[in-house]
Amino acid sequence: MVKNLQVLGIESSCDETGVALVEVRGTALPVLLAHALHSQIVMHQAYGGVVPELASRDHIRRVLPLTEQVLLESKRSLTDIDVVAFTRGPGLAGALLVGAGVACALGAALAKPVLGVHHLEGHLLSPFLSVDPPEFPFVALLVSGGHTQLMRVDGVSRYTLLGETIDDAAGEAFDKSAKLLGLVYPGGPALAQLAEQGNAQAFKLPRPLLHSGNLDFSFAGLKTAVLVQAKKLALAQGSAVEALPVEVLADLAASTQAAIVEVLVKKSLAALTQTGLRRLVVAGGVGANRSLRQQLNAACAARQVRVHYPELHLCTDNGAMIAMAAAMRLQAGVQSASTVYAFDVKPRWPMDLL
Repeated sequence: MVKNLQVLGIESSCDETGVALVEVRGTALPVLLAHALHSQIVMHQAYGGVVPELASRDHIRRVLPLTEQVLLESKRSLTDIDVVAFTRGPGLAGALLVGAGVACALGAALAKPVLGVHHLEGHLLSPFLSVDPPEFPFVALLVSGGHTQLMRVDGVSRYTLLGETIDDAAGEAFDKSAKLLGLVYPGGPALAQLAEQGNAQAFKLPRPLLHSGNLDFSFAGLKTAVLVQAKKLALAQGSAVEALPVEVLADLAASTQAAIVEVLVKKSLAALTQTGLRRLVVAGGVGANRSLRQQLNAACAARQVRVHYPELHLCTDNGAMIAMAAAMRLQAGVQSASTVYAFDVKPRWPMDLL
């Protein structure tokens, strides 16, 4: 049995710096004591996307103050920490090195073990931090800016890939389509907000691989279709795309979102049918999309399937999911923390290699 442990988690894979403290209490589900997050959105807006060098430098500035904030809020001290966890990959190499370096230095200074965590496993297990945590086994829809995957999850570290994107992820489709419409970074949330004003049936856009007979995804063709439609509208109006009337842009945004959501919902339902499972977990940044949640909730309710999400503030990258994944791996006995403080990172790290 794992004794009570205080697990500090550090996330720095891309453009959010997250730190959190989770407590393992025997065999009970680990408990989040405190977490702090800094988003770099404002800094990267001027460039229309994440600049890796700037992201890395900002992580350096933020990680220690955030750690102090977490310790203060949790009423713990550095000496109370039993394990220091960090995101080992996938992600931006320089950004990952910041979190790994700080975590291993902190572990060495405190003579406490460290543990590298897979970023996607953090997302996958983040719904266990919610007020309505799932139970194993379940189908998981991992849907974010860089990844779209369906997995069967039978327990911690017991993952079977059912299907994944063969090109752009759903989050990329949101972001790239938003950029084509002249919307501000980050594009996904901006497109979803604009879509609320539009007619989702205004434009007929493709649903790639919807009837492929497998559980794979493809969103690159949808992005191209949005580009073609936007250019046609701009040509007809004699203006730039971003100068189109807001109601036209809203209709195109709503139609784009509807195409993405329909594919995600129907593929998720197909995965449930294929596996025979009656529980679905949705994780990753796109999991915060209101339309996706509404349609999944309705479809799953009709099939008497339970659906679980992370709390909205934990959908994006955060330290809580890293601390939780580390805690659950330790608790399940599938990995041990190490007192070897030499470290590496894995910018590309498929989950099937866990």
